[in-house]
Amino acid sequence: MPARVPMIEAYNNLLKLESFISATQQFEALVVYLASQGACLEQHGNIEQYLQTAGNELLRRLLQGHLDHRATHERPRQSVTGADGIRRTYCRQSVPRRLATVFGEVTVTRHAYQKRGHHSLYPMDQELNLSADKYSDGLRQRVAIESSKSSFDETVRSIAFNTGGAVPKRQSMQLVTKAAIDFEAFYQTRADQKESTSNLLVITTDAKGIVMHKEDLRETTKQAAAKQQHKLKSRLSPGEKANRKRMARVTSVYTTPCFERTPEQIIRSNKAHNVKRPSITNKRIWH
Repeated sequence: MPARVPMIEAYNNLLKLESFISATQQFEALVVYLASQGACLEQHGNIEQYLQTAGNELLRRLLQGHLDHRATHERPRQSVTGADGIRRTYCRQSVPRRLATVFGEVTVTRHAYQKRGHHSLYPMDQELNLSADKYSDGLRQRVAIESSKSSFDETVRSIAFNTGGAVPKRQSMQLVTKAAIDFEAFYQTRADQKESTSNLLVITTDAKGIVMHKEDLRETTKQAAAKQQHKLKSRLSPGEKANRKRMARVTSVYTTPCFERTPEQIIRSNKAHNVKRPSITNKRIWH
């Protein structure tokens, strides 16, 4: 069919790109398995699990192919000048570095520009916006999101289960610290944006103790919980609530106009006397 011709041509051109040979081989192996008799006898859950693992590997190889393709097209420069004003005139080619991504680990190959007594510069690292450590932006974002919802142990397990990447607990804690490095400056900037209004500034907060698994308790609470001896095996006795919870807090600040109502409007609940509440603005939430 005519509509398929561009796709076939694109696939044939892809086969000519040496950097993507590994990715095309993985894709073909994936298709061959899905069309095999053995796959047709599997339950959908097993196929789903296979696709998640093999699909991540396919995406990892595609990313690796893209990085290799860029490496082959990086041309040496006569010199590179850093922020220190020093020119690096010696070019060392094909210098590899590891990059951990949500699909798995890949290798970035690029040129290094050097001068004796000064640190090397890598223009490709700047083009790709790579961090000093080996973790990609996507993986850093996953760590920040997961750690805001649960413990670091659970963050490590979640990333290992849901992605092709892996971040140990210690490195997860370091990534979260780096992600929050501008926290104070950010909210200081927000605080300096004063509102020219006579509306009410409202602050509201709430907190509740949430029962946790022992492995997700804070270290001191976990140690105290390990020393406790409960009277009953199947449930807690009255009053046995210590060393089982962590406090969840949420705070909000917002601006709202005064909402004046008559006693009749407050007492009566029928719609005829209901007055639309004014909209709140500039709402900020912390949790």
